[in-house]
Amino acid sequence: MAELATIARPYAEALFKAAASSLADTAVWLDELAAIAANGQLQQFANNPSVTSAQTFGVITGVAKTALPEAAKNFLRVVIDNDRLGVLPEIAQQFRALKNARSGSSDATVFSAFALDASALAELAASLEKRFDRKLNLTVELEPALIGGVRVVVGDEVLDTSVKARLEQMKVALMA
Repeated sequence: MAELATIARPYAEALFKAAASSLADTAVWLDELAAIAANGQLQQFANNPSVTSAQTFGVITGVAKTALPEAAKNFLRVVIDNDRLGVLPEIAQQFRALKNARSGSSDATVFSAFALDASALAELAASLEKRFDRKLNLTVELEPALIGGVRVVVGDEVLDTSVKARLEQMKVALMA
């Protein structure tokens, strides 16, 4: 949504500039805060007019698995005080994009029918980095409906080598 992106951009850019020396650490706590903020029940709680900013802040920091540094707490207070909690996932996404642009890498999601062991994932990462010609930050998600193989999403590019995709291709070829 363009409106969310427009609202999130100044926050992401400011955080990026402020955290220039510790981008990796900032990305970790920002992703965690974004995941918490994306929760529907938390959004409902935070949007309740009888709930104060301090109460919302307390709930979020209480739910966070890692101890938040002072910079994270200050950033969270600013986001809550400006009623931008719902924009936090978009802020995190834009922050990652800025971080990736600086490092020359991209985020990639690998959808696999089965869990991948470390050696298979390392081999897959090497071949994908060669194919896409850049460093990739891989995350793996299980999707049993693929039957076998993997589907890789890098930005707006998709590489689908799954059995499900091949069956769909055969179905289209037979129907033509």
